[in-house]
Amino acid sequence: MSGAAGGRLRVVIADDQALVRAGFRLILETEDGIEVVGEAGDGQEAIGLVRRFRPDVVLMDVRMPGLDGLEATRRLLGAGDAARVIMLTTFDLDEYVYAALQAGASGFLLKDVSPERLVAAVRMVADGDALLAPSITRRLVERFARRDPGPALQAGELSSLTPREREVLTLVARGLTNQELAARLHLSEATVKTHVARILSKLNLRDRVQAVVLAYESGLVQPRG
Repeated sequence: MSGAAGGRLRVVIADDQALVRAGFRLILETEDGIEVVGEAGDGQEAIGLVRRFRPDVVLMDVRMPGLDGLEATRRLLGAGDAARVIMLTTFDLDEYVYAALQAGASGFLLKDVSPERLVAAVRMVADGDALLAPSITRRLVERFARRDPGPALQAGELSSLTPREREVLTLVARGLTNQELAARLHLSEATVKTHVARILSKLNLRDRVQAVVLAYESGLVQPRG
């Protein structure tokens, strides 16, 4: 990512409420190394800004007039844009968010997120991780994975994983961070990152969120009742 490589994280904020955009901009721009390069009031405007400025991270509201955040995310990531998308929502159980994860979003945040968590989320996603730690994300996946199945993994694709990689994928799907995975498996974090990278490559997945979704959809991990 050009912005991250250059030492500054470039962010686009897409929300139909100017006050929300201004608040997020204020929080992010007080941080060293983060630059808000554009603000959008709807999905179409967001797509234009992303293609113009090539940001590292997009904060994308789910519900916006005209083209909503879900469809904007589908179009951006479907076209191969490299930006990482964090969905913004007012509701902690929003069915649209699960669809956004399927579309390739790297996670989501509630709009009343604390400043510290907002900054941490942007940095985490820009670094290639995903917002999987909050139990709310796991609840969303477990609630909707069986109801709205996407393209399930074929048994042949899963068989390309080593036993250790299947174990790592299962734990990733349970929401463990790299640090927690390393402690659980008695491995270094670098080794865990290598395992995760190989899993994503073998299964042709964009990031850890897609890995979680597909782990449930394939039946590798069963939703907890």
